[in-house]
Amino acid sequence: MKPYKGTSTPDYVERIITGIPGLDDIICGGFPRGTNILVCGGSGTGKTIFCTQFLVEGIKKGEPGIFITLEERTSDLREEMIPLGWDLAEYERNGDLIVIDAASSRINLPSSEEFKMGGGFDIDSLVLEIHRAATKIDARRLIIDSIPALELKINESSEFRKALFRLSSLLLEIGLTSLMTTESTDSYMISRYGIEEFVARGVIILSLEEEIADLRRYLRVRKMRGTLHSLRSVPFEITKNGIVLYVTK
Repeated sequence: MKPYKGTSTPDYVERIITGIPGLDDIICGGFPRGTNILVCGGSGTGKTIFCTQFLVEGIKKGEPGIFITLEERTSDLREEMIPLGWDLAEYERNGDLIVIDAASSRINLPSSEEFKMGGGFDIDSLVLEIHRAATKIDARRLIIDSIPALELKINESSEFRKALFRLSSLLLEIGLTSLMTTESTDSYMISRYGIEEFVARGVIILSLEEEIADLRRYLRVRKMRGTLHSLRSVPFEITKNGIVLYVTK
């Protein structure tokens, strides 16, 4: 297999290179800068790795980033990325990354992180913490992992949609290029609640498909405002260096 090679179309959209091999080729050179993108898929499809790789590649290009974890302990996140060669703690020490702990409060545990959310936080306080972190390190990229954890704090779906729309609007005002993860229950659904994709300017679907007694990973760009993009499902692998997209000949 060879890395996917798409066709780039010149345009006047300022782009942010993802650095994920093959992905920039199918979205005309990168994400539109300052956009917000939903990354959805079931368990084990590679959502967190995909987002972390986007963040790390930005750091390598001089673009600091913020990672908000709503479900996973910050210590676990750092540990799980070491085998891929991504030392998040080192990036933090160098002032290139801030990890915001929004998970500990959900299970009533104390947090030693400098940047953290209390148990009663709402969208506005979350955005304020994002703004504080972004100002401190001049951040350019943001990850929120994951959106369904926010839903647990909001009782009604209509209020959840309003909260997501407000979050999306505020992030666009700040100017960060943001990836937000969400769960899909099967390959026919984009997201768990059917709400998230309507407030995002881009949607990327990661899936695991069974093929002759084996599972294969696929990525598909469902929506990407401001750019042309391929609609085909592109196979990918998670290697020791992260995600690589491929096309079969």
